[in-house]
Amino acid sequence: MRQARRLRHSVAVQKDFLKGGAMKLSRQQLTERLKDIRLLCLDVDGVMTDGGLYYTDDGHQMRKFNVKDGVGIKAVMAAGVELAIITASATDVITKRAQDLGVKHVFPSVDDKLETLRGLCDTLGIGLGDVAHMGDDSNDMVVLQAVGLALTVSDAVDEVLEIADYVTDKVGGRGAVREIADMVVASRS
Repeated sequence: MRQARRLRHSVAVQKDFLKGGAMKLSRQQLTERLKDIRLLCLDVDGVMTDGGLYYTDDGHQMRKFNVKDGVGIKAVMAAGVELAIITASATDVITKRAQDLGVKHVFPSVDDKLETLRGLCDTLGIGLGDVAHMGDDSNDMVVLQAVGLALTVSDAVDEVLEIADYVTDKVGGRGAVREIADMVVASRS
């Protein structure tokens, strides 16, 4: 029994380490760091959605968004934190979802996410250190390495899991954004 408990603890500790021995932030540490964040930036596919793409017989592409994530996005903005969506995807449904949520900063079809984010930061008068970005794949790596807080979902690609400051318990499209949003709001109270 004691040996099994030690083994579980050892495995849990190993999962908390990145390459090079850096530890992930705890929920409490993340909530503390989120106090200074002025912009939460989100990827779409794999973060706001489960990463799956649905095609109709006539070739239209569809995505499924989580309503709870949407409530969290609205709560973040109501707490006074700017919110942006920056994605490589180029479908009207992303712009429509952002519009339905009241998100003002929406950038679809982006090849260079960091350049786009820098431009938005200039417009808002903030630095990259004031940004938390939530991404899940290789095209988010450069942004995650440049911002103040690098966030990812539990089903992200390994390279992103390694560099993220915090990994959500939830997977993309199934409450991961809400998990972060609730901590952002909690950091403001």
